[in-house]
Amino acid sequence: MKLKPFDNMNCALAKTLDIIGERWTLLILRDAFFGTRRFDEFRHNLGIARNILTVRLKRLVSEGIMERRPLDSGRYEYVLTNKGLDLQPVLLSMTHWGDHYKPSPKGRRMIFIERASGQPIADMSVRSADGRALAPRDIKGVPGPGLDDT
Repeated sequence: MKLKPFDNMNCALAKTLDIIGERWTLLILRDAFFGTRRFDEFRHNLGIARNILTVRLKRLVSEGIMERRPLDSGRYEYVLTNKGLDLQPVLLSMTHWGDHYKPSPKGRRMIFIERASGQPIADMSVRSADGRALAPRDIKGVPGPGLDDT
């Protein structure tokens, strides 16, 4: 099913959803963060059809989220770029939300730790410029210079 693009919407969230809002894309990104790099590994880990994976990877590469690098074997690997790595807080937030609202009876499915200390990271949250935790009702959106009047 071809989804309608959000090209006509001047909205950062809509523009982001156009690129990463499809569920297979998010799972591909998840696996890339866990170290998956090769086409066959993505296919095996996800159980995704070859044609769907091909389209999703091409889009991630064309958007500069992943880079397709040749290997000595004549095959390729897919590596997150800085633009792709910047999606980590998004995926962590979604994972933390899922652990909270769709928990496993056995506890957290994945515990994310800081490499240097080995300690678990705090759940993702919104913070003020001075570091205070903010609740949803503490935040509001105001028009910025990139928002047009139409």
